[in-house]
Amino acid sequence: MSERPDIVVIMTDQQRYDTIAALGASHVDTPNIDRLVERGVSFDQCHVTAPSCVPCRASLFTGYYPHTNGVHANGQAWNQTWVSRLQEAGYLTVNIGKMHTVPYDAPAGFDERFVVENKDRYMDGRWFFDEWDKALAAHGLVKQQRELYRQRDDYRTALGAFAWELPEHLHSDVFVGGMARWWLETKPVEKPLFMVVGFPGPHPPYDPTPEYINRYMDRDIPLPHVSDEELAGLPPPFVEKRQHDVHVDHDSVAWSLDPTRDQLHRMRAYYCANVEMIDREVGRIIDALEARGRLDDTIIVFASDHGDCLGDHGLSQKWAPYDEITRVPLIISCPAKFAGGRRVDSLVQLFDLGPTILEWAGLEPDPSFEAESLNAALSGDDFAGRTHVYCEQGGDVNLTGADYLTMVRSATHKLVSFQGQDYGQLFDLVDDPGETRNLWGAPGAQDTKRELLDTMRDWLVDSAVKTRSARRAMVT
Repeated sequence: MSERPDIVVIMTDQQRYDTIAALGASHVDTPNIDRLVERGVSFDQCHVTAPSCVPCRASLFTGYYPHTNGVHANGQAWNQTWVSRLQEAGYLTVNIGKMHTVPYDAPAGFDERFVVENKDRYMDGRWFFDEWDKALAAHGLVKQQRELYRQRDDYRTALGAFAWELPEHLHSDVFVGGMARWWLETKPVEKPLFMVVGFPGPHPPYDPTPEYINRYMDRDIPLPHVSDEELAGLPPPFVEKRQHDVHVDHDSVAWSLDPTRDQLHRMRAYYCANVEMIDREVGRIIDALEARGRLDDTIIVFASDHGDCLGDHGLSQKWAPYDEITRVPLIISCPAKFAGGRRVDSLVQLFDLGPTILEWAGLEPDPSFEAESLNAALSGDDFAGRTHVYCEQGGDVNLTGADYLTMVRSATHKLVSFQGQDYGQLFDLVDDPGETRNLWGAPGAQDTKRELLDTMRDWLVDSAVKTRSARRAMVT
């Protein structure tokens, strides 16, 4: 295998860990992602550093936690990445689809960018006419979006689930997959390739084509079971979020405080159908790599930027750092380099991909990185992983009741702290893996609570010291 392999990173948006058949989700058909699992290494406890799109992606592509790089919420500017180091080292760097840089067309270290952003975004005046908009316009069409969905009689009850009614090849995920294949089929092989393919789905609106919807509407799909006790124990910011999501239809999701089982099943069926649509495109990308003659010399990464509650805990979408949000699939496949068919259950973070990828290219990661290489695990060497993982979120468009929240999670417990508040969340993940019983005020849990708060404090102090030179560079 080449000393500088091709590297293809396939990123979905808002895909839960429990949506891949080979990882235990028997209710979803994902034969192509399953192939990556069978031929690769799956990190079964990979957690994101932020529970929303922009800060998570900024963290991933900088190698620093949100509190270090300063990107805490959606809409905040970021455009400097470690991708530029690959570019300088002779890689051809290409992005097709979603990256969520701000501004959206920032070079961000890429030689070529074909930008496709959110499905539903007409209200945001900062958005520009991306490649998908252009393709639709060339056919005399506009995307299905909120102002059009609002005209439907079922808009307030659909929970963001709507069939894609325009031509299939113009669906956002099919379009991005098609552009990736076009690039791989038409561009000459002149230098090692680093490509990021960013699918917009299964982020809402949940909009698969009718063919895929029909596969899931009669299928037994796990549904959330939320008790009155759990709802009563939610911290105030998440109570406010529930109310906010009813009144503000973010991403075409008009939420309900008490959705019926039929509503929840429909929403989750559409979500799973969208996942299978993306799986088909993943297979087509793999086929294009094989036809290019480079598959054996390509490391394929499959991951997502965060999950989706889909009604778990009574919540819609993201922002709350439950495992349904923070735990994401991370699969790395290259049988010529790494023995496949392996599962790693050590705690890791999604942004650990940064130094891992740089090492594949023969580069030394910046010593100030807070991300840590995964290559020991990939090579089959001793790998303990992290003792704790962390997740941060600033106040955001749908998180209006908190200025800042920070999560620390070990293999056995999770704590969520809300800046400036005396309330919080504490879960025993062994006895309560569903995170339904908040032990924050429980007398028998105070030692664990203190230990995790001390761990969070030490992490922040250590971070401040480790990254001081990097933070100075970010502001000069």
